[in-house]
Amino acid sequence: MAFGRARASFPRGMDVSGRRLVVFDFDGTLSNTIQGITTTARTVLRNHGLSDADMGDLRRIVGPPFPEAFSMVYGLSETEAAQVTEEYRAIYSTLGPEAFPAIPGTIELADSLRAAGKVLAVASSKRASLLERGMRESGLAPHFDVFLGKLDDGDDTKPKTIGRVMERIGLGPEDAVMVGDRFYDVDAAAEVGMPCAGVHYARTCDVEELWEAGAVAVAETVDDLARVLLG
Repeated sequence: MAFGRARASFPRGMDVSGRRLVVFDFDGTLSNTIQGITTTARTVLRNHGLSDADMGDLRRIVGPPFPEAFSMVYGLSETEAAQVTEEYRAIYSTLGPEAFPAIPGTIELADSLRAAGKVLAVASSKRASLLERGMRESGLAPHFDVFLGKLDDGDDTKPKTIGRVMERIGLGPEDAVMVGDRFYDVDAAAEVGMPCAGVHYARTCDVEELWEAGAVAVAETVDDLARVLLG
């Protein structure tokens, strides 16, 4: 499937309700994983000498893939970012189902979308095994057709994951819309040629971030998102 020749842009307020494939991000979009992510990261970063002041708003690491997130946000070297990621995953893997709560209303939204004939997918920067666990433990898995995470920490980017979703489903970007909570989602969607509806209900960023990135809409509630996707 060919995509990504040029970064697409879409007008604010664009009607995406007729698009059949809806591709969701996971963290902060379907599941409120923010506390588990930030608490774990705080523990590990303290062990690497960062103070709370150095860390600032830890929500900034929600969105970009690990280990790059620690270099992008905190300027860690590639080697130290990889070490931090290894330590982070060792702790995060011990967390229980409480680390992956479905955001209230998202399961009902998924059922409404499928009843309207939509095909539902998840494309995440989480590792595939962790995403699968999160989808199961949140109760979201049975309500989605496909959920794919990244395959490795190398060059497996989010646009590539979205591309695999489209290939698996058999629909192209002209039939799809992305839903995400950070500018990374808007950018990844634009790279593959589809619009992105932003969500702000988990408060993982300032709303201006989504608008400035080029989101066609920003939903403050799950009900708002239903109106965007169903019309």
